[in-house]
Amino acid sequence: MEKITKPISGYMILLLNLALIPAAIFSLVNGQAVPGIASIFAFILLIPGYFIVEPNKAMVLLLFGEYKGTVKANGFFWVNPFMTKKKISLRVRNFENKPLKVNDKIGNPVMVGTIVVWQVEDTFKATFDVDDYENFVHLQSDAAVRKMAGSYPYDNFEDEEAEITLRSGVEEVNNSLEEEIVERLNHAGIKVIEARISHLAYASEIASAMLQRQQATAIVAARQKIVEGAVGMVEMALEDLKVKDIIEFDEDKKATMVSNLMVVLCSDKSASPVLNVGTLHQ
Repeated sequence: MEKITKPISGYMILLLNLALIPAAIFSLVNGQAVPGIASIFAFILLIPGYFIVEPNKAMVLLLFGEYKGTVKANGFFWVNPFMTKKKISLRVRNFENKPLKVNDKIGNPVMVGTIVVWQVEDTFKATFDVDDYENFVHLQSDAAVRKMAGSYPYDNFEDEEAEITLRSGVEEVNNSLEEEIVERLNHAGIKVIEARISHLAYASEIASAMLQRQQATAIVAARQKIVEGAVGMVEMALEDLKVKDIIEFDEDKKATMVSNLMVVLCSDKSASPVLNVGTLHQ
């Protein structure tokens, strides 16, 4: 459990330390070897106890292997010279994980890159509960990405019942990823400020096939809309001709007109009409 402590100001001990220099000189000059040597020894002994804590930094203090507290206040301090001091940064840090090949819910290999913004919140856990908290953040983030990716399909082409996918459910997927990373990094006293996906794509070995599938799906959907529109236009044209009594069609001529209109409206190229200079029956 983290324990916040505030040690003695380093300036007070520094004045005492500096006062030992003239005291040692005075003693040695007057032939008082023992006080002079003691003053020099005390001067040297006090020096290792000084340390500085910068803004958004902390100092973890240990005395013969026993945790004595953490200094989070900024300034110049002095502690027992025999204490071991370990500096830890409390600044907000972030890293962008290079795209990692993982399997989605259906088993398709996908590349997922992430950005994680984090900072040390509990210096005791970060120092003593894990071996290397920075490496722990990277490894556990990778593990969280693998678990999250396995919970959702990349898209709903193969899983039509999927309401949330990696590609479409951006907010939900990012929230799921953040919750997973928070749970894993809590053991190391790490606070996760933000976690989100920065890169998402199919793995190279299936990217080309998946792109063709997406293009085919888009073409089919577009053609379906074109046909729906063309049918409506043909229906409207026949209805207008009938209402305005412009021309009367028998069933054969009506079928021919519908066929011609559908070809013209659904074709992906401009029509090249053939003019009939005779009668309708030629």
